[in-house]
Amino acid sequence: MSKTLNRHALNKSHMSKNVDTDVFNRPRLLLKSRSKVHLKPGTLAVLVQCIAFMSVLVFSWGIHFVAAVYYEADWTFSLLTLVQIQALLAAIFSYLAGMSSWWRWIHLGFPIAIWSMFSWHVPNEYYLAGFIISLSLFWTTFRSQVPFFPSRPAVWRQVSKLMPMGKSVRLIDIGSGLGDMPMYIAKVRQECHIEGIEIAPLPWLISFLRKKILRSSAIFRLGDYRALDFANYDVIFAYLSPAAMLALWGKASREMKSGSLLISLEFEIPGVVPSMRIAGNKNSPMIYVWRMP
Repeated sequence: MSKTLNRHALNKSHMSKNVDTDVFNRPRLLLKSRSKVHLKPGTLAVLVQCIAFMSVLVFSWGIHFVAAVYYEADWTFSLLTLVQIQALLAAIFSYLAGMSSWWRWIHLGFPIAIWSMFSWHVPNEYYLAGFIISLSLFWTTFRSQVPFFPSRPAVWRQVSKLMPMGKSVRLIDIGSGLGDMPMYIAKVRQECHIEGIEIAPLPWLISFLRKKILRSSAIFRLGDYRALDFANYDVIFAYLSPAAMLALWGKASREMKSGSLLISLEFEIPGVVPSMRIAGNKNSPMIYVWRMP
């Protein structure tokens, strides 16, 4: 345990102008999600929608009962109104449960999207196609707790600057998605060995085909990064989720070589001080860097 907590120092020669220099004196707090909710996000999302649905049923029945008993009237709501109420309640409940902000938009849009498809009498073939595409993109999200998160060019450029200069570096992007960052790094650092690994088959297939078309030297694998040996790489880049960070740190602290870099976009490791923090902008979140001693 002491080994993992001592991985704090990064050589100042690698510091960026955007680095928050107070990082070494500022204690790190545990991620909010760790203290609020212990259910997996997928399970919690289903629970939130179920609670919202039951709340709508109770609300609708209550209004109808009050109107019939006290006013001898028949007050009813349209199906669309009830769907909108459920969407709003689900978004509120997800906020109260401490879920990430992007979950609120999913909860807000999900009931309305379902109502729209039924109202428009969408053919069954479209449901099947949507299911297959969704399964190809997110089929392991419930187990891995890592949804599809694409990074942006500003991040790719910053990662290329963090890579040691003057030698061949082995970098892997775990959860490489459509392959944009590995192909960019392979282009600007042609002396380096660049890989990406993706567990979802559809993004991996797209990245593999793009590599062939663009003739990139980047290598893309289909598989789970947890099966890799991190000792084979000098730089590991991750854009995962809060739920995956502690397990990632456990693997990295056991396997990564001295001097190698673990880079995380947006998500910190609970209880572990990063060696470097690089401020983001409106198009890019914070980058966290740990150098292994």
